[in-house]
Amino acid sequence: AAHVSDINLYACLLTLLTLAIIKITSRITGRVPGSLIALILLSALVALLKLPVETIGSRFGAIPHSLPQPSFPSFDFKTVQSLLNPAFTIAMLGAIESLLSAVVADGMIGGKHRSNMELIAQGVANIVTPFFGGIPATGAIARTATNVRNGGRTPIAGIVHAAVLLLIMLFFGNLVSYIPLACLAGILMVVAYHMSEWKSVISFITVSRGSAIVTIVTLTLTILVDLTVAIEIGLILATLSFIRNMSIHTNVSPIRLDIADDDEPDNTFADSQHYQRALPKGALMYQINGPLFFGAVYKFREALSEISKPPKVLILQMQRVPVIDSTGTHALREAFRGLSKSGTVFVLCGLQPQIIEKLERSGLLSLVKKENICDSLSDALKRAEEICNPGEQKL
Repeated sequence: AAHVSDINLYACLLTLLTLAIIKITSRITGRVPGSLIALILLSALVALLKLPVETIGSRFGAIPHSLPQPSFPSFDFKTVQSLLNPAFTIAMLGAIESLLSAVVADGMIGGKHRSNMELIAQGVANIVTPFFGGIPATGAIARTATNVRNGGRTPIAGIVHAAVLLLIMLFFGNLVSYIPLACLAGILMVVAYHMSEWKSVISFITVSRGSAIVTIVTLTLTILVDLTVAIEIGLILATLSFIRNMSIHTNVSPIRLDIADDDEPDNTFADSQHYQRALPKGALMYQINGPLFFGAVYKFREALSEISKPPKVLILQMQRVPVIDSTGTHALREAFRGLSKSGTVFVLCGLQPQIIEKLERSGLLSLVKKENICDSLSDALKRAEEICNPGEQKL
């Protein structure tokens, strides 16, 4: 509002004309991009009438007509040390922005990009360009969306884009200097509207409170600060939201198998076996549901801390544990070592293949012993009875 008096009416008029030309052209033909027509007509209009608006030439000066000579940058260990952190940050943000750009393009054309190829190509380009005075480059969301809106569908579109820019720089730099910035602003407004996917934004906000917070904060930071900062903060918030949701869905609860009739207990596996035996005296069973990772390990520790008297056997039913991380395996090892001192035997039940692999690599399975690792609840109960009532088993 403080700069209302600085408004350039000619610039505003050029932006409105750009929007109108793009809209009208899109209804007449889809073969010739409306943005290209607007760019040519309005650049000619500004040049002929000498309108008092900023152009590429007046803002940025003359465009060079040759490629810079290659040169090897000088550096020392101290420079490398000071630039390591910002270089890593730029690389990560560049990768994120490029993949985000690819995802936007996928949504616009119904395609599927190759993430590894995208990042490898970007890495190679960013290694070579500094020798020619270049700066780090990423996949640009605005230019990608503009390309898609004007018919680009394959990597050939990007190659043509680069070739045309090279030709413009080498042979048509003087003509480009006449392009008004107000015209480019109008084109970017159209591109921004089509790539914003505002209906998706509304759906994100209405899905859950966590999605709403991440979406609103990212949008606000994009507008008020910068896209790079918005991506950083948005990723952190999204990660925290994901950890919270995963930890909420993980629970550790004691299980009782006091079966008075032929009914199947609530905690049985997906099979239809009916267990006629209760837990033997001196045995306890806990069921873990959900991923056992650093965000949910505290629930496992809290559950075990409620055990007043160490049992002879502790059965951990883990059929519904899809993922376990190093913190989870460490918590299991701590519990094993702590209760083993009191003579408690661990029996692990229903481990999925990927969990077995993790526990084997951590060395926990060798501590628990092979006979105490059971595939089914029935086998786990039999093993618990063998430990709790060894005399009856011999008879």
